[in-house]
Amino acid sequence: QVQLVESGGGSVQAGESLRLSCAVSGYTYSAGCVAWFRQAPGKDRERVARIAPVSGGTSVADFVKGRATIFLDSAKKTVFLDLNSLKPEDTATYYCAAAPRPSVPGLCRPSDYEYWGQGTQVTVSS
Repeated sequence: QVQLVESGGGSVQAGESLRLSCAVSGYTYSAGCVAWFRQAPGKDRERVARIAPVSGGTSVADFVKGRATIFLDSAKKTVFLDLNSLKPEDTATYYCAAAPRPSVPGLCRPSDYEYWGQGTQVTVSS
């Protein structure tokens, strides 16, 4: 059973940074992905970034391009998301999700994410 536990959220001022952590267990890395999503009240859930642990390939959404970095610490079994120059519009609940068996290996479509953490709140004030 895959389990994901997020941490690192909090309340910060605009322009500050946060590092979100996703501790992963029960996931044998293969052709799957681990991703960060976020959802603000009244808005659709959106993928912020994803990583394919085996290949190391990453992608970051355009709306955080240049301000977000996703990376894996294999020894700690943790996927991190660094968020820099935070803006009020970044305020949301951030979720870690895993797609261990994507229908198309390496693609990791939204429907492939089977496992989700409880989320960690990020609040950015101006």
